[in-house]
Amino acid sequence: MIRVALSLAKREFTRFLRQPQRVIGSVAQPVLFWLFLGAGFTASFRAPGMEEISYLEYFYPGVMLMMMLFASIFSSITIIEDRDAGFLQSVLVAPVSRLAIVLGKVLGGVAIAMVQVLLFLVAAPFLGISMGLGSLVMLLVAMVVSSIGFAALGFLLAWPMRSTSGFHAIMMVFLMPLWLLSGALFPITNAPGWLQALMMVNPVHHALNLLRMPFYTEPAQMLASTPYLASAAVTIAWAGGCLFLSMLRVQKRDKGIATA
Repeated sequence: MIRVALSLAKREFTRFLRQPQRVIGSVAQPVLFWLFLGAGFTASFRAPGMEEISYLEYFYPGVMLMMMLFASIFSSITIIEDRDAGFLQSVLVAPVSRLAIVLGKVLGGVAIAMVQVLLFLVAAPFLGISMGLGSLVMLLVAMVVSSIGFAALGFLLAWPMRSTSGFHAIMMVFLMPLWLLSGALFPITNAPGWLQALMMVNPVHHALNLLRMPFYTEPAQMLASTPYLASAAVTIAWAGGCLFLSMLRVQKRDKGIATA
């Protein structure tokens, strides 16, 4: 099963690299979004306890999260494409575990997301952000766990769909609120009470906490921080739950269309 999963993941990653327009667009769009929006809000950004942080710096982890979220989930669109091309049917009838399909697609999505975010991580020193080795390791672990949750969610939603346009429509309606309510654009402390409640139950908000804290906190302090540990527990539970539901979904055989 592991060999099959790695082969499928390699196929997903190779397909991504062989589409230069997709590579350029997936990296350039968040970077331009970060530069233009960050430059526009820097003069008016005043967050409690963050007076010395520019909006470009504050928005930086939010853009990283956006790249991971969109790259991981939209990589699942290949499930619909593979079904239309007949490749998915070939894999389903092969004598391999169906769980390998889930792991392969999820690992492929994680690899695609990690490459994009690591390229964007090069911009951190230009913002005056420096991290020790321990903080960098914790950041990378947070990236991987979050990407697994996002990719598994994309798999879960893409598996029953038959139309790529329908997948795009559902994803944009579903993804944008998750990202907007994560705290990527504005601090949770400035939000109204009802909005804070929505943000606190949003697992993407907790994934953002795991990405933001390594830039400013030492590993020992993070491991002793209750908010960090709570966000880690929510993110791990989110990733594990989405992966488990995806495995249950792929084991369920869809009924064929009834004919007269």
